[in-house]
Amino acid sequence: MRDNIPENAAVRLSLYLRHLRKMKKDKVISSEELAEFIRTSGARVRKDLSFFGQFGTTGKGYVVGELEDTISKILGLDQVWTVALVGAGKLGMALLEYSGFKESGFHIRIAFDVDQSKIGEKLVGVPVYHPYQMPKEIRQQEINMGLIAVPAEAAQESADLLIISGIRAILNFASATLIVPSYVKLMQVDLTSQLEIMAYFLSHTREEKILTKRPKWR
Repeated sequence: MRDNIPENAAVRLSLYLRHLRKMKKDKVISSEELAEFIRTSGARVRKDLSFFGQFGTTGKGYVVGELEDTISKILGLDQVWTVALVGAGKLGMALLEYSGFKESGFHIRIAFDVDQSKIGEKLVGVPVYHPYQMPKEIRQQEINMGLIAVPAEAAQESADLLIISGIRAILNFASATLIVPSYVKLMQVDLTSQLEIMAYFLSHTREEKILTKRPKWR
């Protein structure tokens, strides 16, 4: 496996896997059929898979169950990943209650919050600690990843504490731009930004629709 694999290829692998999980294990699927799911080309699917080896049978396609297992291993989903949540407010609670994480092998083991009424308690079965306990608890419980779901003004300090605690992969839900070392993988989930993009799309498509319906002047 090469080291210079495009990150977009990994993103597409996740989408392929989502589609494969909905299919019968013994079904055979072609690269063109798999490509239709994310509106790409069969050539792109074959190229994405070629980064990791040779799969399927030429002229026949891929056995769904075998390809699903292979992509799961490539993405590291053949093991359990332990996760720490920073921020147990409304968004944090929604993340704790989301069953999809466990189904994909991501287990939120501990949570951190500054709310004294939550510290020492369990939320959805997950124990809550003060953020300053991160270094001890994260190392002791061998946590792999961090989720940040705190107000924007607390996001950078939360990231710093996670990194000090040994975390090298962070998914940030706070609407703040974080600064992290190059050895830390940071991904941003900015819900407001996504809504703004959709608002832009709707505004412009509405204008185009109005223009296309405008009667011709004689």
